[in-house]
Amino acid sequence: MFYTFSHTPVITNTAANPHKLAMDLTAGIIHQVDVLFQNGCGHEEFVQIFHGGSQIWPSNRGETLRGNATVISFREFYELKPGGVDLTARIWTTLPDGYKEVIISIGLLPKRIIQPLSFEELLAAAAGI
Repeated sequence: MFYTFSHTPVITNTAANPHKLAMDLTAGIIHQVDVLFQNGCGHEEFVQIFHGGSQIWPSNRGETLRGNATVISFREFYELKPGGVDLTARIWTTLPDGYKEVIISIGLLPKRIIQPLSFEELLAAAAGI
């Protein structure tokens, strides 16, 4: 499954008052994250992604994803458990005008597809041979 979310920031979306984009997902493993910054963003539109109160991307707290005519794309193995599947993207800009839509795509699959056997199951299977 791939989920896509987007937002076009406005002048009132500042670092102190970012737009908070709710991203409702399902339980499973996030295996792919793509953030598209369109041409014209000029590295002045910013994204941070949170799970609960913790920033998960970028991994170093306080930093941001940003770009211009860029797709920031990375593989991941981040588990969302039932009841805790909501991520929030904080998006803001320092552009005075000419705002561009930021698009976030998230690939998510059930854990049994990404990881058919747990480590314990693998050891048990090996011991049975």
